[in-house]
Amino acid sequence: FLPVSSSGHLVLFSNLMHFEDEGLGIDIALHIGSLIAVLIYFKSEIAGMFREVFKAGLKPDFKHEYNKLAWMLMVACVPALIAGFYLRNADFAFLRDPKVIGFNILFYGLLLYAADMFFKSEKKMKDIGIKEAILIGLAQCLALVPGTSRSGITITMARFLNIKRVDAAKFSMLLSIPVIAAAGALETYRLFVSGSSADMAASLFAVFFSFIASYLVIYLMMEWLKRFSFLPFVVYRVLLGLSLLLLV
Repeated sequence: FLPVSSSGHLVLFSNLMHFEDEGLGIDIALHIGSLIAVLIYFKSEIAGMFREVFKAGLKPDFKHEYNKLAWMLMVACVPALIAGFYLRNADFAFLRDPKVIGFNILFYGLLLYAADMFFKSEKKMKDIGIKEAILIGLAQCLALVPGTSRSGITITMARFLNIKRVDAAKFSMLLSIPVIAAAGALETYRLFVSGSSADMAASLFAVFFSFIASYLVIYLMMEWLKRFSFLPFVVYRVLLGLSLLLLV
């Protein structure tokens, strides 16, 4: 949920520590933990969306804030789901190269800085329309490349569209729900097809610690953005990106 690229950090950390792949079972458990965290933190918004969508008979009714939000999230998640489906079996191993990750961490960090510092903060989440949803959704596709950051690039696009910091982060995190759910469902299917089994105790620990870490990060980040900017994340990305490029 932090705009620093989790996938990039996982690649770098696993290479540094020489971790073996723990398998799909643990991947699914980690997805479940983070999904539970975002569902609990945004329970009032999610309940409002379900209530208004079903009240309207599953039809768009943009006069009501939560109905509109639900449909905008659905529109925004479509590009990444399509891209992820078609690229799921593609061989993009070269994109996991530390040089590529370092460049992306640096470049998209600077892009976040430009969007956050030089664009207005005048729109709220309720002002996000179809145009904004499509652009944020297209930006999310870039996160398929390690080092970009799904939350980072969607927040960046939202800030370019003059959406306030807290609202940009909130929309980005709500947008993660269908993405995480889709990834978890796909990995569950693959696990079922493979016929392998995961250690139950390890999976439960993965769910628990993923939930704790995710909820803590969401809470702290949202509280931070009520008072301050994205600058600390930008500084971290610039330092990490430059260090990686110098090292490799």
